[in-house]
Amino acid sequence: MAWKRKIGGGGGESPSRAAAGSGEEEKVPRGHVPMVAGGGCGEGGEGERVLVPVRLLGDPCVTELLDMAARRYGYRQPGVLRVPCDAGHFRRVLDGAAQRCGTSSD
Repeated sequence: MAWKRKIGGGGGESPSRAAAGSGEEEKVPRGHVPMVAGGGCGEGGEGERVLVPVRLLGDPCVTELLDMAARRYGYRQPGVLRVPCDAGHFRRVLDGAAQRCGTSSD
């Protein structure tokens, strides 16, 4: 999984629009979902952006984080899906899910 620091854009732009000019590295490969973990409540804060393989979304721990995101932000959050936990915790959850699925976390 590819991690990188998300830049706080300010000005009320959605994360997908703020990243639109970044070029090649913003393309999402088939079978992955972009998510952002950490960085406050989504108001210009920074966070870690990760491309999560779709096969990990069915893992119970990942599903619990998605339920937390739905309760906190609703189902209509604009832009990249934000997960309400710190980046370190999210990384550990994804690593555990990848091990249970028999895939590497790179």
